[in-house]
Amino acid sequence: VKQSFFKNVPSRVIYNGVDTEVFQNRNSNLRHELGLEGKVVLLGVASAWSEAKGLSDYIMLSKTLSERYKIVLIGVSDKLSKQLPSNIVCIGRTSNSIQLAEYYSMADIVMNLSYAETFGLTTAEGMACGTPGIVYNRTASPELVTPETGFIVEAGDFNALENAIYQIGEKGKEHYSSACRERAMEYFEKNKRFSEYVDLYEKLINKNN
Repeated sequence: VKQSFFKNVPSRVIYNGVDTEVFQNRNSNLRHELGLEGKVVLLGVASAWSEAKGLSDYIMLSKTLSERYKIVLIGVSDKLSKQLPSNIVCIGRTSNSIQLAEYYSMADIVMNLSYAETFGLTTAEGMACGTPGIVYNRTASPELVTPETGFIVEAGDFNALENAIYQIGEKGKEHYSSACRERAMEYFEKNKRFSEYVDLYEKLINKNN
């Protein structure tokens, strides 16, 4: 906005809010149920998968990563699941927030290989569950991640992407978890964001009275 013709118009950023009571670290049997014990799990979540969401990049990764790493995609239709490589674990859409939080908690890395995001809610939800993220350096995504909570890589740079995955895999999720939760609570907790809206409206009302 500051670089556009709106540059002289007042603007304020309020991040999307996450329900951190729902999205927190949760225990489950998902690793056992999905046969992922001993694996470094890379989780991708989308309501609908497309090239814009980086689908081809997940497919490419599945062919180059070592067997220690496993990609799990949520939001995959039955038709698409038949077209994806057999070593990608495909899960259908879920509207159950608790279950989604269990998937985030089970994962070692939340991947967001989208080429365009208005925010990147899956990254923030994953952080709230204590899971580090890897995002592409495109649109909104790089604002969400810090060196303490994950990695930002250039879109389509598979060498950098694999290096980021392996670094988190070697350090372990626990190295990042506390910082992820703290960042989610500070910047993405929904009640704080709601308060920002109220504060903004009150200032505008008082200004116009």
